[in-house]
Amino acid sequence: MLYDREQIKAIIPHREPFLLLDEVEGIEEGTVAAIYRVTGREDFFKGHFPGYPVMPGVLVLESLAQAGAVALLRMEEFRGRIALFAGADEVKWKKEVKPGDTLRLSVRLEKIRFGMGRGFAEASVDGTPVCTAVIKFAVPPGLKAASDVKE
Repeated sequence: MLYDREQIKAIIPHREPFLLLDEVEGIEEGTVAAIYRVTGREDFFKGHFPGYPVMPGVLVLESLAQAGAVALLRMEEFRGRIALFAGADEVKWKKEVKPGDTLRLSVRLEKIRFGMGRGFAEASVDGTPVCTAVIKFAVPPGLKAASDVKE
């Protein structure tokens, strides 16, 4: 493990209950591999769906965006900044995610210019893709670093 939840919180501003990364396994320039363990204790399972709990697809996409933000904010030119999720294209949800699943998140940033980034993202469970997307980021000037966010 490269980063645990506390170290991730020093990079991105997300906090419980909306922090959807448990650890970062690996990171290279513009590429990240991360994990989110779906426990079934998350608040969203109370309403999605009682009796047949399924992680909302948009939260799988959000976990990918958070992993991508870690990759982006570890790049020298963006250290100490905040990345915003700016969009998603070609999103495909391929399989439902249930309590007990471990999401393996992979993001490869492909294009970064003028504070905007884009990359290919894939979430998988047990080696089977559950979601793929092209995700987009914006890094606006002047926002505080995640380590400056109060809990």
